[in-house]
Amino acid sequence: MALSGAAATPRRALIIGGSMAGLFTALSLRRAGWDVHVYERIGSELSGRGAGIVTHAELFEILKACGVDSEAARVGVFVSGRRVFSREGALTGELRLEQIVTSWGHLYGLLREALPTQHYHHGRNLARVEEQADRVIAHFEDGSTAEGDLLVGADGIFSTVRAQFAPDVAPSYVGYIAWRGLVAETDLSAKTREELVDYFAFSLPPGEQMLGYPVAGENEAMERGQRRFNFVWYRQAPAETVLRDLLTDTDGVEHALSIPPNKIRPEIVAALRHTARETLAPQFAEVVECTHQPFIQVIQDLASPHMVFGRRTVILGDAAFVARPHVGMGVTKAAGDAAALADVLSQIDDIPAALEAFNAKRRPYGAAVVRRARQLGAYMQAELSTEEDRIAAERHKQPEAIMAETAVNTGIAA
Repeated sequence: MALSGAAATPRRALIIGGSMAGLFTALSLRRAGWDVHVYERIGSELSGRGAGIVTHAELFEILKACGVDSEAARVGVFVSGRRVFSREGALTGELRLEQIVTSWGHLYGLLREALPTQHYHHGRNLARVEEQADRVIAHFEDGSTAEGDLLVGADGIFSTVRAQFAPDVAPSYVGYIAWRGLVAETDLSAKTREELVDYFAFSLPPGEQMLGYPVAGENEAMERGQRRFNFVWYRQAPAETVLRDLLTDTDGVEHALSIPPNKIRPEIVAALRHTARETLAPQFAEVVECTHQPFIQVIQDLASPHMVFGRRTVILGDAAFVARPHVGMGVTKAAGDAAALADVLSQIDDIPAALEAFNAKRRPYGAAVVRRARQLGAYMQAELSTEEDRIAAERHKQPEAIMAETAVNTGIAA
């Protein structure tokens, strides 16, 4: 049944997770007339997460619909195109493809500023969800509770909400990692700055991929000379050997899926720099050499068969689908989920029916994004299980395909 008018008392949404997905959900529902409350487990403001975000037109449209100044969000680093460099450092491919790369901190700040402080609650770590016929209750580890008409799990890849309702649905390691890092552009040589820093650039050793692009510098500075260069180097890492070694820290402690950057053993970083000199274009080898503290991202897939649980609980963003970074769609996908949820709840008065409509619309899309990301990364996997993967691997060994299809929203069909 469509809504006929605003209710005397706004319906309340409990949003678990206060990062991008949670904020997009809160702002989208708030514009639709909901009373929203965001619960973030971290006890202080989030900051400094991630290096760069590749933007898409849909992202700016949703920001505007949320009441965020989308023109301010466009204040990022402009790149006019892509470049591929050979092992010897020669320019071997070039493609004009205009994009704006913004920073995580800049976009988060715009979203956080748009949500009144009283609707954002720090230090609230979810313990469990209790669904009743006409309400849903969030129980937090500190003993407190919150009640609402709807609960949204926007709590990321290791979602507590998803784990309660679908404990068998978990991220899976894909067989390769990404080394990541940031370097101030002023720390690079003039030659490397000229050839690399203004572009979305690639170096492509066999079975690997190194890419980089400029992002904001300290204090979100976007001006030339104050920016940083962000790199992502995908490398195979078998789980029981290489990955296990990489995730064993300076104290000999083995970590499961991540390791604090300052706990990475010095010999691991030294080996990384040596391999960069041996295998990468010299411009990128210099980037790795000048990066003070590279860090490791373990690449994982996650595809939830359902985004709705019970009658009043829904998951979205990375809690539902995690695609490999090759598509550059993580933030845009989360924003799209939030906008779609607000849309169906505005059109359908019955919450369970609205959630089923949301699931029917967004679950196929999330699955398609994950599938597309798998195709883009197939050639970096040691083992390929399907003919589709083998075909994709052959295609994306080609520099032309990598330049044209990395971090763009083409080729995604639900």
